[in-house]
Amino acid sequence: MPLVCLGLSHHTAPVEVRERHAFAPPKMVEALVALHDYEAVREALMLQTCGRLELYAELDDYEDGVGQLKAFLGNFRHGDVGDMDSYMYTLLGTEAVEHLFRVSTGLDSMLIGEAEILGQVKDAYVQAQRARSVGKTLNTLFRAALEAGKSARTHTAIAEDSTSIAGAAVECAKQHVADLAGKSVLVIGAGRMGAVAARRFKAEGARDIVVLNRSHKRAQEVADELGGGARAAEVPGLVDALQAADLVVTSTGASHFILTPANVAEAMLARPQRPMFIVDIAVPRDVDPEVAQIDGVGLVDIDALKGVVDGTLEKRREAIPLVEEIITEHVERFGQWYHSRVAVPVIASLTQKAEAIREAELERLFARCPDLTERQRMLVTGMSLTIVSKLLHSAIVRIRDKAVANRAEALSDAQILDELFELRALVGDPSTSSRDA
Repeated sequence: MPLVCLGLSHHTAPVEVRERHAFAPPKMVEALVALHDYEAVREALMLQTCGRLELYAELDDYEDGVGQLKAFLGNFRHGDVGDMDSYMYTLLGTEAVEHLFRVSTGLDSMLIGEAEILGQVKDAYVQAQRARSVGKTLNTLFRAALEAGKSARTHTAIAEDSTSIAGAAVECAKQHVADLAGKSVLVIGAGRMGAVAARRFKAEGARDIVVLNRSHKRAQEVADELGGGARAAEVPGLVDALQAADLVVTSTGASHFILTPANVAEAMLARPQRPMFIVDIAVPRDVDPEVAQIDGVGLVDIDALKGVVDGTLEKRREAIPLVEEIITEHVERFGQWYHSRVAVPVIASLTQKAEAIREAELERLFARCPDLTERQRMLVTGMSLTIVSKLLHSAIVRIRDKAVANRAEALSDAQILDELFELRALVGDPSTSSRDA
């Protein structure tokens, strides 16, 4: 039964492709519920960030499962996904596991070690739990990925300094205006990245910061956190907010353009001699690319940010070998667990059957010997536990070890035990599938 990762990312697809195939955040749980209904898909999780859309799944069969994952993308999106094969990658087994750990540790990010990615992996895991689309395999895999990410940030310099996508947006803005002191900033979107950008602008000395969000309450919370010089704005006041802004950073989850040639041009008419610089870090993009044609307006999207901070990431690059050691350790540990699963049903059933027999025989003995003292009963019970433990120990250890070293032989041994002891532990058990990770 193979584990797979099917996806596209900033490595393989430009932002205009990634935004075309992005899922609206409110639809994620609904999408996962639909995906879990596909026959060959046992478990599934969707990871979507500004830089990637990836499906992680455990499948009954590789070819059927991957075909169904692709069919899901077409059916659920209700759009043309014919171009996806040109940009999509498919990773199988250990490659998929290692890739996820590289994602969670920040090695696969647009900006090495970016701060947001571990939280995004956790959010994707929580969404899949809500949709009940994950089982033991992906639960174990994503807990391991989160652990690897935390370990990399704790024990290496991969997350040193505060560079992130939002931070890169601020750095990019600084390059265009030289000095943020005294500048007016508009932050559209009060989610995680919008809030980080607003805090960075505040720290850099921006004079006025306006936070505009679909939920005015959330915008007000961010503005209150920033303190003096910051305020929240209503969405209907977008043009007025644009008229006052020297810099705009936008990061919403909208599925349509927030800034259009019409509303930006209207704002610029009131300030023809004053330039405006816009950084769009949303995927799908918040800003129509045609906005860049308006006189006095500069525009960059998320794919243009990577080069902005490349020179500041040397310490993070030096940490890559240490992070790769952490990844290797976690990949090996997960692989051992994954391959040993074939032994788990038989071991559990054998242990349960032995324990049931032991308890039944003790009850019969104590019923025949009512005069035994409490201490004598304890000694007999202890002896029975020792006998069962010693009898089963070598079989359990050997089948576990063999499951890691040679899954096919371990499955054969497990089937023999299953038949000899009439356990029926392997009937219909997914871990006995002939396909491996």
